[in-house]
Amino acid sequence: MSRVLVTGGAGFIGSAVIRHILKDPHFNGTVLNVDKLTYAANLRALEDASEDPRYIFEQQDIVDWPAMRRLFADYRPEFVIHLAAESHVDRSIDDPFEFINTNVLGTCNLLHAALETLEGEPTLRFVHVSTDEVYGSMESDRSALEDDAYRPNSPYSASKAASDHMARAWRVTYGVPVIVTNCTNNYGPWQYPEKLIPVIILNAVNDRPLPIYGDGGNIRDWLFVEDHAAAIWSAAQHGESGLHYNVSGSAERSNLEVVTQVCSVLDEIRPRDDGRSYSDQIEFVPDRPGHDRRYSLNSDRIEKSLGWKPSVSFEEGMRKTVDWYLTNADELVRDTRSAFETRRGLGK
Repeated sequence: MSRVLVTGGAGFIGSAVIRHILKDPHFNGTVLNVDKLTYAANLRALEDASEDPRYIFEQQDIVDWPAMRRLFADYRPEFVIHLAAESHVDRSIDDPFEFINTNVLGTCNLLHAALETLEGEPTLRFVHVSTDEVYGSMESDRSALEDDAYRPNSPYSASKAASDHMARAWRVTYGVPVIVTNCTNNYGPWQYPEKLIPVIILNAVNDRPLPIYGDGGNIRDWLFVEDHAAAIWSAAQHGESGLHYNVSGSAERSNLEVVTQVCSVLDEIRPRDDGRSYSDQIEFVPDRPGHDRRYSLNSDRIEKSLGWKPSVSFEEGMRKTVDWYLTNADELVRDTRSAFETRRGLGK
């Protein structure tokens, strides 16, 4: 029976990964979710999993070395999927130290706990999940390749770049079999309402401004979270130790195009009472410091070697996402109103 340890499993991407693994008809094992339960965690995303005897939850902080050491010694995972991280760029600008603590020190703790576990579990595989932001802003004529140099420009991306380098160091120096994945912008159900798409949806239906940084021309590549979960699990099972795998949604859009698409879907399925378009609520706000213009990843490696490709188009994924937030809007607004009301701009 496979033993999978997922850090940050109560988060947006982590919960999608756990749901995906438990739905895999070939999976025969258990999944241990290790999560601190910060503001962005939501165990409701795992309500079905909580009824599954193969699912285990431990509330722990990855920065707590004795706790991580004990968990690894007791559970002896065969797969580690490391997703726990502080991830909001705006918050990293306001408080970089929390990002360094969790993303760098926490990752080191996990890598070293995995090293100790290797003595009794030689088949252990460690997947470190990272971001496209480590490559920095890309020119319009190319996408980042896995072997490109890192050029992080925010405290968040710098902390993730540092953790990627730690993963490499623990593989080269100590022999921990590490695989690194770097993904583009995720979206979909259960995302905490501080990132662009859920902020826009919830602000729109609550007749609030739809804030866009700068001129709205910053470009991101959008990846439906369930496609990302499939890529991570594929890399965990079949990826080659020591390699990086870029995971792209192949859906580059400017922030203004994304917001306009959200408004278009809302105009169709929940039109405003006054007949106006939700796009009338768009409001441009001062740009944030160090706002990278474009992120883009080339994901040929994972597509050719592991056979993974995104299965959900941006248009299909956007409609699924809007539908989900409209269904769950009242509860989300009640739980997170103070969070997104205090954010002047938008996240990644």
